Amino acid sequence: MPATDRATELGLAAAQAAADKLASDILLLDVSEQLVITDVFLLASAPNDRQVKAIVDEIEDRLRELDCKPIRREGEKEGRWVLLDFGEIVVHVQHQEERVFYALERLWKDCPVIPFVDADAERAAGRS
Repeated sequence: MPATDRATELGLAAAQAAADKLASDILLLDVSEQLVITDVFLLASAPNDRQVKAIVDEIEDRLRELDCKPIRREGEKEGRWVLLDFGEIVVHVQHQEERVFYALERLWKDCPVIPFVDADAERAAGRS
């Protein structure tokens, strides 16, 4: 059974929030066939701890607007890999070095990718 519409909606909103704060390598994975505890993983990278925290804050704010609050938040103090668990989706915002080292996308390579296009980048490309 694929990810629910709600989980996909939350994942796309979180991905756009990450993009708005200049996250890189944004990837949405439908993990619903592999895990019973969540439907979607969002993976995003940032070049430094400060930006990791800014991305996390923006995602949390954006999902609150959709009446979704995190159940759990881990790794914020270190700022190198922050995990936000919203139940239906789990967000991983990682420092680029952690992203390369842990390579979560390799662990979940058999899961379908949920297409995401940064709306702001698409608009900018249309103007050029």
